[in-house]
Amino acid sequence: MARSKGRSKSKTRKKAPFPLPPERDGQEERDLEAVLSPGNRDPDEEEIPTYPHLVYIELIAALGVIALLLFLALWIDAPLEEQADPSWTPNPAKAPWYFVGLQELLTYFDPWLGGVMIPLLFLLGLLLLPYVDVNRAGAGEYSFRQRPLATTAFTVGLLLWFGLILVGAFLRGPNWQIYWPGESWDVEKPFTDPAWSLPPAVGLPLLLGYLALGYLLPRLLWPDGYRRLGLMRYLVIVSLFLLLGGVLLKIGLHVLFGLKYIVQTPWINI
Repeated sequence: MARSKGRSKSKTRKKAPFPLPPERDGQEERDLEAVLSPGNRDPDEEEIPTYPHLVYIELIAALGVIALLLFLALWIDAPLEEQADPSWTPNPAKAPWYFVGLQELLTYFDPWLGGVMIPLLFLLGLLLLPYVDVNRAGAGEYSFRQRPLATTAFTVGLLLWFGLILVGAFLRGPNWQIYWPGESWDVEKPFTDPAWSLPPAVGLPLLLGYLALGYLLPRLLWPDGYRRLGLMRYLVIVSLFLLLGGVLLKIGLHVLFGLKYIVQTPWINI
């Protein structure tokens, strides 16, 4: 009797981009399986196929946006100015709207921070989020209730960015001063620059305390979350939250109290 030869198949699992603690090995697959398992779905919940229901709604919404843009393009003239004059510099000199948020951020930070490091760190954080987010709650659906922290952080960051664009585009007038609606740009306000900063003996301990509390408090208050994430994921997520909170805090101190720098040294200004 001839014995049939079969080729054995073995499943391989891709390695995680960060080393996982022993209790997290394979947990992502189990979390996703638990969410997508039919046994976890409500039997009374009606399932509606994406096509044609959602696809038609998205198509109608896209056509509506296109029609609105066409109407605005025909109704409102493009804000084009005369040809550039090398002997005359406009006041204020503004970047295009999609860069004016960065220009506004430079009001509160040094150029290497506001123009390079902060945008770069935010972009790197967004690239790393799919690899560090191990929470599968709300997968495949829009749900604020299941992901309040992540949704709130994303919304705050998005509103901050568009808020900077709106302030820079519509409220900044001559000498890059704030002109509220109704104020005439013909009356130039004198240039004012925050003239005081915290001394290094005060600012540096405050900065280190902010970072220390930011890294330690979540570890102490939510130990289960730390165990689920692991060290590397925890550091990445907390660093993003600290960066977002630090930007908001620095802008608030600048606007409310006229603070220029929290830490001012010959080598670095924050």
